Amino acid sequence: MKKITLISILLFSVAVFAQKHTRNRATIPKITLTGKIIESNTKQPLEYATLVLTHTPSKRISGGITDTKGNFSIEIPKGEYLIKVEFIGFKTKNLSNKRLTKNTNLGIITLSEDAEKLNEVEIIAEKSTVEIRLDKKIYNVGKDMTLKGGTASDVLDNVPSVNVDAQGAVSLRGNENVRILIDGKPSALVGLTGTDALRNLPADAIEKIEVITSPSARYDAEGTAGILNIILRKGKITGFNGSLNITAGHPDLVRISPNLNYRTKKFNLFSNLGYSYQKGPGNSQTTFSYLKNGVLDSTQIEDRTFDRKNNNFNASIGLEYYINKKSSVTGNFVYRKSKADDVATNLTDRFLFNDSSQPLLNEIRIENEQENGTDKQYSINYTNNLNDKGQKLTIDLQYGDSQETENSPVTVNSVLSELNSQITSSKEKLLQIDYVLPIGENSQFEIGHKASYQDLSSDFNVNILNSANDFDPSNAITFKQNVFAFYSQYGSKINQFSYLLGLRSEITDIDLNVLTTNQESTKKYTKWFPTVNIGYELNDNENLSLGYSKRLKRPRHWFLNPFETRSSATSVFRGNPDLNPTFTNSFDLGYNTKIRKFNLGASVYYQHSTDIVQPISVIEERNGNNIFVRQPVNLNDENRYGFEFTSNYNPTKKVRLSASFNYYQFNIDAFSHTYTSQNGSKIVTNLAEVNENSWFARFNSRITLPAKIAWQTRLMYRGPKNNAQSDQEGMFMANLSFSKDILKEKASLVLNVSDLFNSRKRESTTYYGGRENPSTIADGTFQWRERQISLSFTYRFNQKKKRGKPAYQNNGGGSEFSG
Repeated sequence: MKKITLISILLFSVAVFAQKHTRNRATIPKITLTGKIIESNTKQPLEYATLVLTHTPSKRISGGITDTKGNFSIEIPKGEYLIKVEFIGFKTKNLSNKRLTKNTNLGIITLSEDAEKLNEVEIIAEKSTVEIRLDKKIYNVGKDMTLKGGTASDVLDNVPSVNVDAQGAVSLRGNENVRILIDGKPSALVGLTGTDALRNLPADAIEKIEVITSPSARYDAEGTAGILNIILRKGKITGFNGSLNITAGHPDLVRISPNLNYRTKKFNLFSNLGYSYQKGPGNSQTTFSYLKNGVLDSTQIEDRTFDRKNNNFNASIGLEYYINKKSSVTGNFVYRKSKADDVATNLTDRFLFNDSSQPLLNEIRIENEQENGTDKQYSINYTNNLNDKGQKLTIDLQYGDSQETENSPVTVNSVLSELNSQITSSKEKLLQIDYVLPIGENSQFEIGHKASYQDLSSDFNVNILNSANDFDPSNAITFKQNVFAFYSQYGSKINQFSYLLGLRSEITDIDLNVLTTNQESTKKYTKWFPTVNIGYELNDNENLSLGYSKRLKRPRHWFLNPFETRSSATSVFRGNPDLNPTFTNSFDLGYNTKIRKFNLGASVYYQHSTDIVQPISVIEERNGNNIFVRQPVNLNDENRYGFEFTSNYNPTKKVRLSASFNYYQFNIDAFSHTYTSQNGSKIVTNLAEVNENSWFARFNSRITLPAKIAWQTRLMYRGPKNNAQSDQEGMFMANLSFSKDILKEKASLVLNVSDLFNSRKRESTTYYGGRENPSTIADGTFQWRERQISLSFTYRFNQKKKRGKPAYQNNGGGSEFSG
């Protein structure tokens, strides 16, 4: 009740604050100047075009910028103005002696390319920027030196609200049920392995990250925490340009990332390429304490070391052809080839309490996993801007084909005991149609359809040669998931108030067939997902936003497969074909402001989820040995709420500071789970109600030293986190980099140290049988990768830095109704 009262007070305070600002604004006689800026040749809107308004009598200067559709809306006092319209690479247009006494629409303003400027350079953003939209926040990657030579995982881990843990799992506001898209769609660049693929997508290929905590109806309902949309770079300026990044580091790291673009008036050819070779040493240690009547009986220690070697090649090549001034066709081919040679060595010792001289179990298990993966994706997009008012039709077709083979010989105490092999194949097809119809000056209606088809097969074979293995995990499955979606949404802006209302329907058809046992599981359901996004502009630098959305999380195929996979002599994972999807209702209230050199964002959020999925660990006795089995199950309801703050402060041109803080609390109802062992016996785990909290914070600084050397520091701390059956300790990490531009700013050198103190480790405690009366307690430490030092060289041709783009775009009340 105290927490509900606290949130109510916060909401009431914000409402009173909004009313105060509204009264203050009403006393200022202002008008609104609107219009749209487009390119004269292609008729495409120009985003970030600048309007500079000089009040003729007082010489006072004001202005604004255009949004993604080229639209602008600027509040100014009545009077006579000189208006200057600018966009880098285009000729400036002057509108002189404009007397403005009432709300005025300047209509469509066209800008023509400046041939001399276009032949010089492509403009590259120098610094990271933040754009606030009605339904999302956009973080432009910019010139973040700690990311040079890094990967998509590093980029995501640098975004406020996002965390990447020691194993590479991505979470949004502490919730791992997040949907990751590339250019707005599922992508082969993510591949079958998901987090592994993100570790190999070069950071230099990424232009920006969209954080969508309250997605509109246009987006898939998948992902209860929200959506992270990775936008790749594409050349936008006429001519040939690009960049080349070469990175070398220790432990062994070589990464080469060329980005090449060529654009004319009729077509745009763009590419993002990347090759990497990397060694990834890691380690873990787990101590199992077996209890009898609450007293320690015996102890088991598992020491694991990981020696990973990965070769990866990524390519994304696209061609956009401009059919005429209003329509275009874009074809894109994505190819990813990965090869991994991973050796996991597991040393297991078990002995009685106070007697380590006679071990009950002593085993050295070495698994050499050799993996080859190939991902291909073909996509085509047709876009038709039916008129200059925003009426638009887009059609997307996509086909993906992923193949992965694994061979894993296993030796136990120097004797070859198993030969494991797995072949996984996945084919995905997608059709999406979206239509946007403007209504009047500030409203629009949108309707669309999406059909996605996934057909996956997996054949896992274990050849047991010399082992006391208590089961044969060989299995073959097929998994089909088809989702058909229809949506519509309507958005409008009335003065300072804007809203976007939507409704999405998704028909899900899932079929899992375990061929080994002829066991089939099907689930079919139709669900409705309403969305509401509301914005209110307090003034030019402040806005409020309120969002609601209903989401779901469907279980992945490896969570459904009932057969087991073994990671050590005593640890296995088993899927659960009876899993149901998780449904979540999310609410988000946000406030953003800009005060001179200081930017602040704050939000309060609440999520209510049903049938949440978490792995439960049980101990099963097999052939006299205790086997630790992890299985995902549907728990009861979860209530999660919290608040977050983000800030940017640039006191001087040489110092840039940013920080973010997120605190959340969650409650999970008490739950009782019954596990059926191999011999048919029942193992009951009673989980008490969980009331826990956690938090994480980030701090970034960029300071320009003498000789124009940039020094950047990034600090991150994630607080302790507990769930139904385990506790996780806090974790601290620091990254450090120094950079220097050379060759007349055509190139850069960057020295980067990732995990400076080698402290990125996960420490956890798991209670088997429940917290109140556990039968076994497991204390573990896990480190996915160790500290890394790298040196990067980047060369840019026909490019230079862009210094004019604002560092913070507050468009929360604008007309961003396209989702």
